[in-house]
Parts: sequence; structure tokens; C-alpha cells
Amino acid sequence: MAEGKKEFTVLIADDEKLNVELLSGILSPMYNLLISRNGARTLTLAREHNPDLILLDVLMPDMTGFDVISELKATDTTNKIPVIFITGLTSADDEEKGFFLGAVDYIIKPFNKSIVKARVNTHLKIVDQMRTIERIGLIDPLTKISNRRGFENRLHAEWGNAIREKHPISFLIMDIDKFKNYNDTYGHQQGDEALKAFAEVSAKSLLRSVDFAARWGGEEFVVLLPGTDIEGAADVAERIRANVEASVILTENRTETRITASIGVNSLIPDTDSTISDFIEKADQALYKAKETGRNRVVKHES
Repeated sequence: MAEGKKEFTVLIADDEKLNVELLSGILSPMYNLLISRNGARTLTLAREHNPDLILLDVLMPDMTGFDVISELKATDTTNKIPVIFITGLTSADDEEKGFFLGAVDYIIKPFNKSIVKARVNTHLKIVDQMRTIERIGLIDPLTKISNRRGFENRLHAEWGNAIREKHPISFLIMDIDKFKNYNDTYGHQQGDEALKAFAEVSAKSLLRSVDFAARWGGEEFVVLLPGTDIEGAADVAERIRANVEASVILTENRTETRITASIGVNSLIPDTDSTISDFIEKADQALYKAKETGRNRVVKHES
């Protein structure tokens, strides 16, 4: 992403004039800006202009930022727009709630110019990477999510970020249980439908735009969770597992079928001695244990 070309549009949603002026002064040289002073207007602008990033105040007069992000994430046209909360609230509970609802980051008031620029730039780089993936053919043609090559590119980038920032990074490896039996029972065309359904459910179970799902190969899928520890990753894995189990996949003659998944989870704060291959291998060991102990379950790698 080349700064100065104004390739991206950022929506600033804050009811305080001073905050809007400060943020506009920081960001206007690099990005196109949209301004909103309330929640309803924010939703309208997001739907009409599909900005690349939203900076969203938590406390606004008509509806809270938490309400706004919930609406954004519930709408197909806006649910992938990354949202950074800007707030004077500093409690861990508020921050946790924001991330749970799908925010990608938090910026605390009063604003630090360097932090605002760095965090906005980081998340717009991710947006740019996602567009590059679509442009150069790193999408699995069947499931329409990233393929293994695209995932590995993203993993290496996030791995480097985690080392620099000393942040955790988590990895899920997921396998559709007894997929061969499903194929043998319903045919390979229906097996493809099951793979597409699994990919869709997995991707929709992710609440943050920085979380990244891909098809690893065959009936195996993976998820990358930057900035997420082992417990948070296990929660995401369990949400995917439960959503997959609850989904109905219809056959051509309208017969209802179901699948389940086993998921292995690993998490790490990597350093320069850590290796990606070992990181993946430990998640794979947890997956093997999940399948060995009955399938349709989540197993965390125990350090």
C-alpha cells in the first residue's frame, strides 16, 4: 500500500468535534475520510460507501458503538469492514466486549498520533492483502475461501507481526469427521456441497476481520487467529464446531444431511527461536487426539 495515494476510505464515527478534528488532521493526508456524528448515520454511510475501515466511538448519543458494530456484523454488505474502537473507556471488560463483537483493535483517548497512524495503516495493509489474494488467484475454487498457498502467505506475515509485537497467535486445524463415508453415501457431488457448507460456516463463525480461514487440502481446513491466546482460540473453535454440527446440508432430493468436525488448537507467543512448522505440528497433534478420543470435539495442545 503506497501512502499518499489515498487508495483507502476511512469512516470516522465520533460525536465530539475535537476528536473528529484531531483524527482528520492525522489521517486526511493519507486517506479519504467520511465523517459521522451518530450511530444511525454511521450505519447509513457504511452501507452506501463500504469504507475500507471504520474508527468507531463507543459512546455516542443515539446508540452505542457496541450496538453499531453488532448491526454492521449482522449485515452481509458491511460485516467484513474492519472496525477499530476509539474510546476513553479503559476497562478490560469493555475491551473484551469490543473484541467479542468483532472489533479488530482499540485506540484509547487521548489520541497518540503515531499509534493512530500505525494501527490504521496495519489494518489497511490487511485489507490490501485480502484484495491481493483475490487478485492473484489464492482462492480455493470450490469453497471460495483462501487456499493453502494464500494461508501460508498470511501466516508468515502475521507470524512476523507476533514476534515484533510479542503478541499471541493461534492456529486451528479442522477435519470433517468420516468424510469418506459421507462421500460414499451421498456421492462426490454432494461431498463438494458439504465442503462448501463447512467453509461457509467456518468463515461466518469468525467475528473479526483479522481472523483468517482457509482450505488446507481435501476435507481439512485451517483458521489463523492473530492476537488470540489459547483460551480465546478454543472458544472460537468450539463456536465453529457447534455451528457445523447444527447446520443442515440438503441433498439434490431435499434429504437433510449433517456433518461434524474435529478441531486441534495451538497458541503461542513466538520468538526468533520458534518455528512455524512446529507450531502447525502441535495443532495437528491436538487434532489427532480429538479424532482418537471420539471426534466432533475441540482439543487444545497442552504445553
